[in-house]
Amino acid sequence: MTRLVDAVAAAARSVSDDAVRMRRDLHRHPEISWSERRTTYRIAETLRREGFSPTVRADGVGLSVEVGTGPPIVGFRADIDALPITEQTGAPYRSLVEGVMHACGHDAHAAIAIGIARTLGMLDDLPGTVRVIFQPAEESHPSGAAKLIEEGFQRDLAAIIAFHVDPTIRAGEVGLKTGPITSAADRIGLRITGPGGHTSRPERSVDLLRVAASIVSDLPDRVRSAFEPGRHLAIVFGQICGGSAANAIPTEIDMAGTARVRDTDVWRALPGIIEREIESITAGYGAGMELDYRRGSPPVDNDATVIDVVREAGTSLIGSDAIVSTPQSMGSEDFSWFLQHAPGALIRLGVGGDGSPVDLHSPTFDLDETAIGHGIAVGALSLIRLLQRLR
Repeated sequence: MTRLVDAVAAAARSVSDDAVRMRRDLHRHPEISWSERRTTYRIAETLRREGFSPTVRADGVGLSVEVGTGPPIVGFRADIDALPITEQTGAPYRSLVEGVMHACGHDAHAAIAIGIARTLGMLDDLPGTVRVIFQPAEESHPSGAAKLIEEGFQRDLAAIIAFHVDPTIRAGEVGLKTGPITSAADRIGLRITGPGGHTSRPERSVDLLRVAASIVSDLPDRVRSAFEPGRHLAIVFGQICGGSAANAIPTEIDMAGTARVRDTDVWRALPGIIEREIESITAGYGAGMELDYRRGSPPVDNDATVIDVVREAGTSLIGSDAIVSTPQSMGSEDFSWFLQHAPGALIRLGVGGDGSPVDLHSPTFDLDETAIGHGIAVGALSLIRLLQRLR
């Protein structure tokens, strides 16, 4: 066993510098959901140069590669899309694409996944096959994961793992949690309508901005009251657009936000309750409403056995002190769709440095790149341990 750990650690070290360079290349050239053609090309080109035969999706966005032969088959998922955010890090490898940035660490996920494939390819006699999946459009609705599953990327997988970088955990540490580790997140699109009018005579019209304010302030408590106390629920609107003059009540206002919940049973009931409560609020003012409610992904529910395998692998490589517990997040992750078909786990990879962490999706987010080598080693050994357990 020590020989395997040493071999994985040595192979991971040998590819880590290349992985950092790849991460920086992808960071300079970010692409938003469903447009990741250059990203896909660069990943496929690198894998082919190393002797692999990746399979690229027909539209040139996303790919997979298999290492080893025969059953069992386990998977590693890396997402590859960026966000429509203007970078403000000032890093020498900062984004060259105006208004687009890898603010969620998917560039690191992709680089680690390439490193894992290369590390596994250096080892003799893998006890099965590892399928490395490079998934587009994690940040979009509908989900990139759901599309890849529809196309069979999860076929025959006995287990699957994924990483997500976490700036609240120090680089060199790995965060683990059994059970739910993310929340569900749905998107709310809403248009409220009225006859319009003069702001001096709101009683003759429908004051849509007041209606919008009531929805923002009252909807969360109304929906929360429909469930048992203690259920975690966050309904927050990030956009309110309407009106063209200070003295004119508009005829329509568009609103957009998210509904996030930790419990799967609450998530299933949420759309109908939100629609009912919005109708009640708008009707009370005499406003019309059009709701566009879009389902996101269910919570990621980590399998206990897979978590135990990752814990053992991580302890062997980086020590038990570097394995830390992590709470359930209110963020969402479409990796949960893969877990509807195979047991698996989402692992928090520490990328934090000194000082206060900068949150994901921030224009100043960056990561400690020493974490990339740790991710390659822990990911590769975890996948081998899963194969051994499944044989």
